[in-house]
Amino acid sequence: MSNIRIASWNVNSIRARFDILSKWLKKKQYEIVFVQETKVQDHEFPIDDIKNIGYEAIFLGQKSYNGVAILSKKKIDVINKNLPGDNKDDQARFLTSKIKDIELICIYLPNGNPIDTDKFPYKLKWMDRLSDYIKKNLNENKKFVLAGDFNVIPKEIDVHNPESWTNDALFHEDTLKKFWSMMNLGLTDAYRAINGDKVEYTFFDYKRKTNFENNKGLRIDHFLLSPSMVDKLEKCYIDSKLRGLEKPSDHVPIVCEFKL
Repeated sequence: MSNIRIASWNVNSIRARFDILSKWLKKKQYEIVFVQETKVQDHEFPIDDIKNIGYEAIFLGQKSYNGVAILSKKKIDVINKNLPGDNKDDQARFLTSKIKDIELICIYLPNGNPIDTDKFPYKLKWMDRLSDYIKKNLNENKKFVLAGDFNVIPKEIDVHNPESWTNDALFHEDTLKKFWSMMNLGLTDAYRAINGDKVEYTFFDYKRKTNFENNKGLRIDHFLLSPSMVDKLEKCYIDSKLRGLEKPSDHVPIVCEFKL
């Protein structure tokens, strides 16, 4: 038996956050790290700097927006860079790899705001495509970890003032229908499985500087597990200290520990 720790963090620009990322990884030494919103094209990804702190990396970039990566202590390969279902979708939001027989699925799900623009139907269609992908994996009895920034507030307990978010794409009834339809295929929310009804958040808005100090945030970064991974889950926790550093991301990391 061996333990593996997988972290996920929306860094909101890997270049702007590299010093924090580097110090954090050197200290924590996680085996696998999912990264979202790298905001660099592939030729700009800091692969040499990542290697210098002891990690291999696969990545999918885009100029100024989006971007996902998976960092690993051991060499990993790209399995898929495209979420099936729309050949015209060129946004960098989906990346998969494998460790042993476990598929690692890193996502940056569309925000969807404002809801009266084409961004919202794009989000909903993207969620349909993700559900189809997950359904196929479950039908094939695959082991997988699906993690990243979902831009979804699952329940009222996951936001400090739920009544003010009902018309936001993160908490809109159409978003929640899609999310819970996917969850009901047989996925488990790792954080809730371990922590029950504990109130904790992974995102604190830049616009209101006191939000972090007053613990006014959202839980929108998730680890969703296939049934075969649930009994291997030992811990799931949110590392909120990074939000208090100078020039932080507006997100904080979430971490799962598994016994394989």
